[in-house]
Amino acid sequence: MPVFTHLNENNEVHMVDVTPKPDVSREATAKGRIYLRPETLAAIAEGRVLKGNVLATAQVAGTLAVKQTWALIPMCHPLPVGGVTIWFEQTNEYIEAFCRVKTYGKTGIEMESLTGVSLALLTIWDMVKSAEKDEAGQYPVTRIDGISVIEKKKGVLQ
Repeated sequence: MPVFTHLNENNEVHMVDVTPKPDVSREATAKGRIYLRPETLAAIAEGRVLKGNVLATAQVAGTLAVKQTWALIPMCHPLPVGGVTIWFEQTNEYIEAFCRVKTYGKTGIEMESLTGVSLALLTIWDMVKSAEKDEAGQYPVTRIDGISVIEKKKGVLQ
């Protein structure tokens, strides 16, 4: 049976005490995709979106989200964020977002990387939603999926 560390011996939710753990360098990278209409993807690539630079705005939103993860996820520890790198790869079907976060502390930083990539993708959607809606106001093409941690490192980082 799996062990859930956010439950104590009385089966009550609590924040895990990481005080006894040593400080260690840590890094996590997450990714996710947003699928958009080809016309929308072209407008993003060509800088023709009326709300502004979509990917630059998504980078800022993702970075802000990383720094606020502890306030959004109830049992998440506030961590000193040492670095955030958000980047994108665009195809003719989707934009794939990546978020790498580094820290030095007592617990992992994967929730921060997942939060950063999620908010980056949501920001892209928000900035292009008017172009993505159909005649009925629905989003037949637009979707976000594949959000996952693709790498986690602990110890000496380069």
